[in-house]
Amino acid sequence: MCGICGILDYSGPGPEKELLWSMTETLRHRGPDDSGVEISGPVGLGQTRLSILDLTDAGHQPMISEDGNVILAYNGELYNFPELRRRLEAEGVRFRSRSDTEVVLQSYIRWGEDAWAMFNGMFALAIWDSRTRQLLLARDRFGIKPLYYYELPSGIAFASEIKAILTSGHMPVELDWTGLHEYLYYGHPWRANSLFRGLKRLLPGSVLSVNDSGAALRPYWSVYDVRPRNIGVAEATEGLRQRLEQAVSDHLISDVPVGVFLSGGIDSSAITAFASKHYQGRIQTFSVGFDWESGANELPKARRVAERFGTEHHELHVKAQDVPGVIESLVRCHDEPFADAANIPLYMLARQLGGSIKVVLQGDGGDEVFAGYRRYNVMAHERFWRGLSLLGSLLRLLPFKGPRMFRGIRRLRTMASRDPAMRMASVMTGGTLGDPPTRVLSSEARRMAEQTDPFQAYRDIFDRLRDLDAVQRMLYSDCLTILPNKFLEKVDRATMAHSIEVRVPLLDANLAQYAMALPSSLKMRRMQKKWILRRALRGVVPDGILDGKKTGFSVPFQYWLRDPLADYMRSILLDPATRQSGLFDSKELARRIDDHCQGRRDNGILLYKLLNLALWLRFYVN
Repeated sequence: MCGICGILDYSGPGPEKELLWSMTETLRHRGPDDSGVEISGPVGLGQTRLSILDLTDAGHQPMISEDGNVILAYNGELYNFPELRRRLEAEGVRFRSRSDTEVVLQSYIRWGEDAWAMFNGMFALAIWDSRTRQLLLARDRFGIKPLYYYELPSGIAFASEIKAILTSGHMPVELDWTGLHEYLYYGHPWRANSLFRGLKRLLPGSVLSVNDSGAALRPYWSVYDVRPRNIGVAEATEGLRQRLEQAVSDHLISDVPVGVFLSGGIDSSAITAFASKHYQGRIQTFSVGFDWESGANELPKARRVAERFGTEHHELHVKAQDVPGVIESLVRCHDEPFADAANIPLYMLARQLGGSIKVVLQGDGGDEVFAGYRRYNVMAHERFWRGLSLLGSLLRLLPFKGPRMFRGIRRLRTMASRDPAMRMASVMTGGTLGDPPTRVLSSEARRMAEQTDPFQAYRDIFDRLRDLDAVQRMLYSDCLTILPNKFLEKVDRATMAHSIEVRVPLLDANLAQYAMALPSSLKMRRMQKKWILRRALRGVVPDGILDGKKTGFSVPFQYWLRDPLADYMRSILLDPATRQSGLFDSKELARRIDDHCQGRRDNGILLYKLLNLALWLRFYVN
């Protein structure tokens, strides 16, 4: 696992090596084992290396082809690289290393851009081909690994993290109003958008080609191309079990020890079960408990799973002694405000591991592929909930109020819209159309933000998926939005900040594409989420795990903002520097804070977004 960056500028003599080294150094945490910079004509590439496969200098990057015509900077792991290497060797290709990096390089040289669709893994890469004077940027199918870019008048600047592009000096720091509007609703911008004007995320499953005529973006794989198919229960159960076991086995490939983050849930327990079977040696598992947990401690469940499969089990206990410091560190890790508080325990867990292990398997992606969230139940019974939503207006007339009442009203109002794209969007946000989060902005900022449409991504998705049932639409939309923009970004930043590579076997290309195509009736049945996955794992994972309730990292940020972090929140949100930004309505902010701290209304989700936003403004904009 690594960090990559670079600059392409056709208008000048080429980027300066010192500047490229400065950009590369900002990514040192992503690859502390080695680093390199290469310049070829108008392009310069930088890379920092976390050595996982072929620990020798033969894996050094950027990697240059034998004839010097092609240069590769690569961040990721290909799990099918042994198979691709055998194919290439059969066609006469000779290798100088044992690394998957060289397989990526030779695959492009041999097969050109057809190679991307052959890759099963997580990756973000940059290839400079001097024969065509073209730069190619490509990203894996689900967006497991990040890649950002900023188009220049005659080229492009790109990097694994925004901080490297900022260091280049080519990108002005200006607020993007579409990104801000989406952030206020969802806690993160969607799809290619960011909080920086002009800065884009490379979309998952796509390639950006840049030459002296400009830039062109095209997909090499798309969620839209995965169409549901009819399949029997028995066939689906066996097909799923086989593919899941193969995916976990493939993800164990490494020249350094591999571990598993074991939460005690279905996904991580399944990974532990198959990993313990195929790992050469005794697999290490890591579970964590937090001093803020009350009744949701999964350490006993994880311990039972570890005992069942004979892992070398480690229990970590994390205390929330410096949550403000962690929140501020995470804003700098993301280079943007990021309002999923689950990155706090993940960051603290990775920090506590202290470099004791480099590679860890984790269960991300299972919920979006197999229907593991409550909202899929809502969408499965959309007609019922739409009828029940008529009660939303009646509930507002009741004399008793409180956080639970407001949450109930919001939940019902999300289903009241006649627009199915809006219903799909509304279940993903803590705000409502009746109380838009832009109310906390100043009049001018609100005017600018509301010229954009924060629901456009869902309108676009619905237009292309209108022939699917409501559950499949929600699953596919989650794979296009919340999975890459929230969950996978959270995992990447929180763990790579401490030089830990996290692999996600449930997003293996072969497994995920097979699972996505299964009909929703197999994923959600009799109100049970992940129905077919549970069936496939029966006899593999203990019944107590398969039949237990879903929990996960529980972060009581609403409580923190009401009590232990209330003064800290006020010091940031009501600080004169925050007011001077001109972005917020100070009186409205103060009212929302008081309502939350006095328990009149649960504004925790919105206030946590605003806290992260204000910190970002302080660190990056003001």
